[in-house]
Amino acid sequence: MKHTISHDLGQEKAKLVAQKAFETYRVKFEQYSPTARWTRDDTCEIGFKAKGIALKGTIVVKASSMDVELDVPFLLKPFQGKAIGIINDTVQEWIAKAKAGEV
Repeated sequence: MKHTISHDLGQEKAKLVAQKAFETYRVKFEQYSPTARWTRDDTCEIGFKAKGIALKGTIVVKASSMDVELDVPFLLKPFQGKAIGIINDTVQEWIAKAKAGEV
């Protein structure tokens, strides 16, 4: 599933927002063992575990959007929308902080 989060921060600040959002996510949802690894300047591989099943995805940071894509196994499809919603909300929180000069 692909989800796009629009922003007007530019790519560099948006990458910082993505990093801060993931740090928040990592602390808040520690029980899901979240991981993030930047494979390119604009691409981060993310992962977490739910119900003993590993989920993987990517975040691609662009100048005016972030594309979040999750590969969700069939058994966890009912939770896919919730996972995307949590990621979206956390990123939106940090976008607001960046606009307020808190990043």
